Amino acid sequence: MQRIVLIVIISFFSVSLNSQSVQNKLTKAFEAFEKDSQLRNGIASLYVVNAKTGNVVFEKNGYTGLATASTMKVITSVSAYELLGKDFRYKTEFGYKSDIVNKFLKGDIHIKPSGDPTLGSWRWAQTKEEATINRIIAAIQKLDIKGYNSTAIDDSGWRYENIPDGWMWQDIGNYYGAGAGVLNWRENQFDIVLQSGDLIGSPVKIVETLPKGLSYRFHCIAAAAAKGTGDNAYVYYPLGKGPGIIRGTIPVNEKKFTISAAYADPINEFTSILKNNLNAIANIGQVKFEGNNGNAIKIFHTEISPPLDSIIYWFNKRSINLYGEALVKTIGYQKKGMGSTDEGIELIKDFWKTKGIPETELNMVDGSGLSPLNRITTNAQVSIL
Repeated sequence: MQRIVLIVIISFFSVSLNSQSVQNKLTKAFEAFEKDSQLRNGIASLYVVNAKTGNVVFEKNGYTGLATASTMKVITSVSAYELLGKDFRYKTEFGYKSDIVNKFLKGDIHIKPSGDPTLGSWRWAQTKEEATINRIIAAIQKLDIKGYNSTAIDDSGWRYENIPDGWMWQDIGNYYGAGAGVLNWRENQFDIVLQSGDLIGSPVKIVETLPKGLSYRFHCIAAAAAKGTGDNAYVYYPLGKGPGIIRGTIPVNEKKFTISAAYADPINEFTSILKNNLNAIANIGQVKFEGNNGNAIKIFHTEISPPLDSIIYWFNKRSINLYGEALVKTIGYQKKGMGSTDEGIELIKDFWKTKGIPETELNMVDGSGLSPLNRITTNAQVSIL
């Protein structure tokens, strides 16, 4: 479902290479590459250095800014290591401010998120949905309360801008286009199971959504396509009110064909699951947002993420766009007290400027590379590597 843009970055580690011979070979190879008919209306950039000496072996268009696609993750990963530290962990805190009277909390359960993209993720045993919810439920049960007013989310220091600039409508309703916010849940994605008919062009039906009980409505106008055509179905969320729309095609004769979509409201999904698992505690349906008003919170439970190096491992191995967006905002929040894409990118560009990389070579718009507005040079990427 994703478009692919290739920027080639090569480093040579052997110091015994005949640089002139290598340069000649690369020159001829790149000339042949550029003559390919698929590049007739395009541009390519190649930057080759000796990784031990830093000497440039070959360069063509190395200072031309190009759309990075997922090679942007190289920059975000290294920047996160440098600015957050490889042992950095996210914390999601649960607490309360009011007194408990006759086993009733005279106030709210307060949640202080930190933008953790791994909360409820299936990639680690300790972060899986069931394990996470069970720990939170057990912590609330230890309070020995029978009810509380509502759930309050402290979103102070975070801007409500889950989707970065330039992301396309075709992307943002689908799993790889899930935006990052102050609280993320299950990597902000869910599955839609579809069923197709036995004729090309026949309607596609929605079988179910997983997990069940989602608050979204969908209208499917996708159609069946030839066998072997794969997943060409996309989820579009409306600009106003109304159900999400599923367009495109899936192959014929599919009984349970699964596509993955992005949560439109991950906070609502998280708090709904929490409510459904707290059957013994009443009156917790309301969710509200508030800043830190200065009153001390009594913390009774903290969810801690895996360390940053483990997060970045999955970030790059599976090209998880959500992680890139979360990391950029986290840099902004941790360093300047504002969890926003703009603040994070400004800090990243300032840092690399001290390392000799001009801002003009790091025209970043997001942290994952999904935005086609990004323009980065291969010189900058190789220098960062």
